Amino acid sequence: MIVKMKFLSITGPRTDIDRVTNLYLSKYEMQLENALTELKTVDNLLPFLEVNPYKDPLAKVKQFLSYLPELETEPSFTLEEHEMMEMIRSVNHDYMEFQESKEGLKKKREELAERMRAVEPFAPLDFELHDILQFKYIKFRFGRISVDYYHRLERSLLGDIDAVFVEGARDENYVYGIYFVSDAESGKIDSMMKSLHFERISLTEDFGGTPLEAYRKLEKDVSDINDDINKIKQKRQQMFREHASDLLGAQITLERLSKNFDIRKYAARTEEEKEDYYILCGWMAEDDVRAFIEEAKNDPRIYIVVEEDKEQFFGEPPTKLKNPKLFKPFEMFTKMYGLPKSGEMDPTVFVGLTYTFIFGAMFGDVGQGLLLFIGGGLIYLKKKANLAGIISLAGVFSTFFGFMFGSIFGFEDIIEARWIRPIEHMTNLPFIGKLNTVFIVSIGFGMLIIIISMILHIVNALRAHDTENVWFDANGLAGLIFYSAVVAVVALFMTGHAMPGGIVMLIMFGVPLLLIALKEPLTRKITKSAKKMEESKAMFVTQAFFELFETLLSYFSNTLSFIRIGAFAVSHASIMQVVLMLAGAETGKINWAVMILGNIFVCGFEGLIVGIQVLRLEYYEMFSRFYKGSGREFKKTI
Repeated sequence: MIVKMKFLSITGPRTDIDRVTNLYLSKYEMQLENALTELKTVDNLLPFLEVNPYKDPLAKVKQFLSYLPELETEPSFTLEEHEMMEMIRSVNHDYMEFQESKEGLKKKREELAERMRAVEPFAPLDFELHDILQFKYIKFRFGRISVDYYHRLERSLLGDIDAVFVEGARDENYVYGIYFVSDAESGKIDSMMKSLHFERISLTEDFGGTPLEAYRKLEKDVSDINDDINKIKQKRQQMFREHASDLLGAQITLERLSKNFDIRKYAARTEEEKEDYYILCGWMAEDDVRAFIEEAKNDPRIYIVVEEDKEQFFGEPPTKLKNPKLFKPFEMFTKMYGLPKSGEMDPTVFVGLTYTFIFGAMFGDVGQGLLLFIGGGLIYLKKKANLAGIISLAGVFSTFFGFMFGSIFGFEDIIEARWIRPIEHMTNLPFIGKLNTVFIVSIGFGMLIIIISMILHIVNALRAHDTENVWFDANGLAGLIFYSAVVAVVALFMTGHAMPGGIVMLIMFGVPLLLIALKEPLTRKITKSAKKMEESKAMFVTQAFFELFETLLSYFSNTLSFIRIGAFAVSHASIMQVVLMLAGAETGKINWAVMILGNIFVCGFEGLIVGIQVLRLEYYEMFSRFYKGSGREFKKTI
């Protein structure tokens, strides 16, 4: 059902808004509306422009707790608000010192890594870097040259120049090394090497030792820095663990305080001569409104006004559903189609009853039904998944119809059918002959469901004071009388009873159809509407004829659509016969692996198809007749 909502305005001194929020509003579910736009009749309203003081501390606490992903500590709420803020500042101060030390070490590590990258290609060179750096009359150049140019250098130049090239490391693209040349020849050799695209690498730092020794020393220095960084992280983690309980409590408290403070974005304020006032407005359940007013009746600093003409000034209230726990999962199907608006019937219970019943009739098996019931129930209890709850309840009716059809895991020789076996049972009908009984029952059940849907349509129309939909719509009283008359005549004919007289049938069929065709002018006449027909009489007659033809066609097609209930009941039994045949049941030696896998497949695949087909019946054959689903969802602000 739909919870009845009330629109209320709350006002008081501007400085008292936090107290009211924390003391009263936090206890109730309320959807706040923007007071600046909702209170159109109040002049000189101003917005709140205060900055949320809890936002930054909350972000810091969340950041700190992100470093403790596997925390199992219980939150502590022993700190007052000012003590909590001081604790956060203290932790942040220590945290920033740790971060500063860590960043300094990381910068030093990057510098060492850069030096390692510079010296690494020359690690194969077996000489002291310090000695080379002391040369006075010999020039040296560290660098790299592409492999192709190096081969050219080897073939034609090294033997003819006054220079020595010592190769270091080599990769697929470059040869790294150093060449030595006399001071007098350095200019010429440098020019020649440039022409071969020799790229110089600056390596003027006195590392001490050979390049390999220098590289290993740098590598050790980097490792030492990594150890220092890990020690800082461990100290930081230890600090966070020591304050974990207080941080968890601070997060919960700050989230509440921040959310409550943000209520200001919905509030308006008005300036008086002596003091400013705040105004909050929004929707609350009627029971909560009574409790709220009772709780605050002795508080002189809060004033509550319940608006009665909410639709005139504030539009349709939001929709909040409240159904028994058994039907709670089916609210998912209602929301998928659209929530009912205020005054409209909540179809959740109707969906719960019809969906599970039809599913069971289409998927009747004791064993598989129990599997759906137990499996869906366990998932729902653990995960609170609405679909699992629906599957579990549908499994109850699958089990029921399994007994009615005498089927358990596909075996039809273990238990007796309490009603019929879908594949075997036939019924003789006039002019038709033998027809499967479940098809006939499905059509009859569909007729009943359509009639119930029409009655629900009339109830909704009466609530909305919609004259046309109550009396003259294809799903209104006129449509109900016509369709019920057709159902009655078909039932009499099929059972061999006497048919009504021709005049009676003309009245039963003709008058309702005439009322449906003339619904627009009749509605204008009854409601005394001044609106005139826009089209000509000929156009009106033509349009009415085709609309009436479409209505009759929809009655027929919608009724036949329910035959799928019987079709799936028969197909389920047929599929299980195939599973039994594949498992070798006819030979007396059952392959239980095939039997188990076959039942699992049928439960999953056919269960999914049946679930979709039942939902299609709900939406297209039932909801479309009586339900609009144009409401908006109630969203708790605080």
